[in-house]
Amino acid sequence: MSYEIAFLPGDGIGPEVMDEARQLLEWIDNRDPDLDLTWDEFRVGGASLDEYDTPLREETLQEVQSRDAILLGAVGGPRWDDNPVGKRPEKALLRLREECGLFANLRPVTVYPSMVDSSPLKNELASRTDLLIVRELTGGIYFSEPRGDEGEGRSREGYNTLRYGFEEI
Repeated sequence: MSYEIAFLPGDGIGPEVMDEARQLLEWIDNRDPDLDLTWDEFRVGGASLDEYDTPLREETLQEVQSRDAILLGAVGGPRWDDNPVGKRPEKALLRLREECGLFANLRPVTVYPSMVDSSPLKNELASRTDLLIVRELTGGIYFSEPRGDEGEGRSREGYNTLRYGFEEI
């Protein structure tokens, strides 16, 4: 089986983590004669801002959408904190989620033995923690309308709609 992967290292610790992910993919690919993994690397987030003055190029989005899988590192960092909203690295992540229909984020929680004593949980609970949080990423506060602000001065109010459709749930 052949799979094309869009490899998006991102910023900050992202490239370092993605180097390890690439090594793992190469190791897996080299051990399975029926598996053929190929990947192309694309800039997103701050790296894309620095090179192209946009967090996500249209060309990159089209390339990513044509792949079988996307492997994305972290985006953002203090270097871009003062950028205007449209020029923030996180805009790439939000657009990828929306345009590619990436609806869930998997967040495993495991307490390693060396960290049990650092947990606020009792040791016997912390040592047995094995949890997977599935976080929805495309509805609700992320992309629902209407949103905005109204009024002036101390009477100014902001609003953001939390709305979900049947298919999202």
